[in-house]
Amino acid sequence: MAPKLVIQLVEELKGVMAVGEICRHLGVGCSSYYRWRKNAEQITQKEVRDQQIGDLCKQHKFRYGYRKIAALFTGVCMKTVQRVMQKYGWQCRVKVKKRKRTGQPAFVAANLLARDFSASKPLEKLVTDITYLPYGQSMMYLSSILDVYNGEIVTQTIGFKQDTDFVLDTLNQLPELPEGCILHSDQGSVYTSYAYQKAVKEKGIIMSMSRKGTPADNSPIETFHSTLKTETFYLDGIYRTTNARVIQIVEEFITYYNNIRIQTKLNNQSPVQYRQLVAK
Repeated sequence: MAPKLVIQLVEELKGVMAVGEICRHLGVGCSSYYRWRKNAEQITQKEVRDQQIGDLCKQHKFRYGYRKIAALFTGVCMKTVQRVMQKYGWQCRVKVKKRKRTGQPAFVAANLLARDFSASKPLEKLVTDITYLPYGQSMMYLSSILDVYNGEIVTQTIGFKQDTDFVLDTLNQLPELPEGCILHSDQGSVYTSYAYQKAVKEKGIIMSMSRKGTPADNSPIETFHSTLKTETFYLDGIYRTTNARVIQIVEEFITYYNNIRIQTKLNNQSPVQYRQLVAK
């Protein structure tokens, strides 16, 4: 008789019969029963490993695929992590949603970045954009500036009106910048406005702009805004909540994104970890 079945029968009958008597009727020695029960009570190393992988997936709210989980869970090969995640349904649950951008450009700067999203030092090349936050009691907007060197969100502003003052608030939060810093945006009217161009020049920043109708020219910030929504609102099924909750979700995610969320291109480090390591 299989050990598992023996253990099950003894557990069911030991309230009315002695364990030894049950084992005798089953044709099993008491020592064998106790040995089997002890082994069954011990969690195997594989079960511990699987649970630890599951804990990592839950910790990051199933935002990571098996490659990133494997990078965090050292000592286990990527294929094993993939198999475990598939077995328990712990795969990445993020589904990217894309949107089209429209805009009427006015005074346009040249596309100096030309999709070269590499940088040799922090704050050498920055990208900026605005995204909609239609999840609260009223429409809100997020304006962010991202450093292409490590993908870090350097400054951000959440507001109820996407006017020039809105993006100027984000711009004015920038720290001291190195000489020759490039700031890239699309051809939105807020960026081509006289007030914004004036503020950019006063900061010693060189302006660059995407070609009309070409979001790929500004893909790092487009990708970040998409990631923000897919890994928070879409992932958690939040389509209507309070304005205060929307602000909290966005601010908490940006903190997580900058300090905790690893990126493959950064050798599986977060943007802040990468910047700090290189600075040493």
